[in-house]
Amino acid sequence: MPATIAAIQGALPEQVLTNDELAALYEGWSATKILQKTGIRERRIAAPGECSSDLAVRAAQNLFQSGAARPDEVDFLLFASQTPDYILPTTACLLQDRLGIPKSTGALDFNLGCSAFIYGLSLAKGLIAGGVARCVLLLTAETYSKLIHPRDKSVRTLFGDGAAATLIRSDTVEHIGDFVLGTDGSRYRDLIVAVGGMREPKSAVAPAEQTDESGNVRTAAHLHMDGPAILDFTLTVVPRLVSDVLARNGMTMDQVDLFVFHQANRFVLDTLRKTIRIPAERFYINVEDCGNTVSASIPIALSRAHREGRLKKGDKVMLVGFGVGLSWGATIVEWGMDPATA
Repeated sequence: MPATIAAIQGALPEQVLTNDELAALYEGWSATKILQKTGIRERRIAAPGECSSDLAVRAAQNLFQSGAARPDEVDFLLFASQTPDYILPTTACLLQDRLGIPKSTGALDFNLGCSAFIYGLSLAKGLIAGGVARCVLLLTAETYSKLIHPRDKSVRTLFGDGAAATLIRSDTVEHIGDFVLGTDGSRYRDLIVAVGGMREPKSAVAPAEQTDESGNVRTAAHLHMDGPAILDFTLTVVPRLVSDVLARNGMTMDQVDLFVFHQANRFVLDTLRKTIRIPAERFYINVEDCGNTVSASIPIALSRAHREGRLKKGDKVMLVGFGVGLSWGATIVEWGMDPATA
């Protein structure tokens, strides 16, 4: 059974963290410098008691209130997050109850970050093609701010919290194309929170703070990103990924109406666009007021591009995710949604 993206809605926390606030913390860094390096002016931050599930609920409620679907139509719920509410139970099970989705619905979590939306689409398409489901709700939500040391400017300037709800329905026409997926687990330490799982559990004694050569402070229980290594990975993998997904779908660059990549930061996106030679008018960037929202970045960008009129029904859209894992994935979808009314 073919599948289509029927609706997308995003949700962001209320609290705003501006470049001016960050510049006051980091000596030698001005708000202008942060904007020039990242393309990000502000990012949204979850409140102390606000979890990824809370943001996911808001995104899903926005979707239901739009009239795209009713909760009782959903027959499978997928939740992608690297900041779940609990180690167990599965957050998707909590979301089924909170959203009033039928108990006959399948529900599962998967732990993947920057590529999660692509993987989630592939799972939803497979569930529909296999006859397991007809209406899949894919929720992607992150509160990475809770993993970041306040004095680690290398990541605190980049990441914001957010969520998105995407509805994938069965259709008579295949609107979601073929996928290219990949993994290089040998480089897992390039983007990691080392302490807190079963391999290195948290202890009663807090891990020691360490300061790197750039003055960033963190502990082993905080997010660590090797920026140069991740950039090298990105510039190596993504251009080839774009070529591979075009070939897999029997298309050329000129046939793609809009390219929506994982919204890492403006520097990375501009570098990729120039390397791959994508015209600026067909390349969507959405980081200035929300930052890198990890698994939610692509669907939030799609929702905004649709609302801004950058997407029209029938457009071919290339979606590309890459990052933590290390992992990557891409597909090409035919946009099936009518023009936005708001």
